[in-house]
Amino acid sequence: MRTLISTAFMSLDGVVEAPGGEPGYRNSGWTFKDVEFLPEAYDIKDREQREATAMLLGRVSYQAFSPVWPAMEDFADYKAMPKYVVSTTLGEDDLVADWGETTILRSLDEVAALKKTEGGPIIVHGSASLNRALSDAGLVDRYHLLVFPLLLGAGKRLFSATDKDAQKLKLVEHAAYANGLQLNVFDVVR
Repeated sequence: MRTLISTAFMSLDGVVEAPGGEPGYRNSGWTFKDVEFLPEAYDIKDREQREATAMLLGRVSYQAFSPVWPAMEDFADYKAMPKYVVSTTLGEDDLVADWGETTILRSLDEVAALKKTEGGPIIVHGSASLNRALSDAGLVDRYHLLVFPLLLGAGKRLFSATDKDAQKLKLVEHAAYANGLQLNVFDVVR
């Protein structure tokens, strides 16, 4: 079974919305504006590109990333990687042509089936709504959380507010950086 990894830039109060400057959110771009850049804090992002064998996105994140990431040198390893977009509304005509193989999945059952295929880790970027649904369905195996020393208040959160049984996590890697960022890598305990 393939490992599904959720990776996120997250404020200390759990907000994941618009870290890179996506429009429509009051604190848009909070990862760049409010915290000093230290390259070593982002080493996990290079490692994710090298280790992942597929990318899973929700429709909103796909539509935000697909016009930009294919041309960015920082994300070159993702270009050749198979991509899967979970959407009930996106059509084949909505997919970009220059970002490699992309498959539309229509349900979490299709994500569960993808996890059962041969291959390495599947990485989930952005995709707040999808991440909440994947977590609630028990499909996330690992979290890569780069936690920023900010309280943003309102905004989309990584984890849902669903009333459910406690889910135990095991901290398998962590680091703290001089700019206040913290890396926390958790495996989901089943």
